[in-house]
Amino acid sequence: MVASADDLSLVFQALADPTRRAMISRLSTGSTTVGELAAPFAMSRPAISQHLKVLERAGLIERTVDGQWRRCTLRTEPLDEAAAWVERNRNEWNGRFDMLDERLRQLKGQTDA
Repeated sequence: MVASADDLSLVFQALADPTRRAMISRLSTGSTTVGELAAPFAMSRPAISQHLKVLERAGLIERTVDGQWRRCTLRTEPLDEAAAWVERNRNEWNGRFDMLDERLRQLKGQTDA
């Protein structure tokens, strides 16, 4: 499945925040309860809930109810799609940087002469 531009925007927005990246890192070791996921952060429960909503909207986590516990599980598909998008564009970016580097060398050569 190829992610749409809007899906990618949601993923990159979610990953832009260090708290959400830390949550993703924690979830990479396995699913956990919301309370366990929130424990390392000095922020209110509503703030944690907002971060989880952003991650869920981006498709990066799935929240389920397990008895009295709310559990979060990482979904890697959106990360795979974002990585694939970056990789598809990497060659073009590198080519442009190479052309810029060459042009800067030419300009430097003109000023040294």
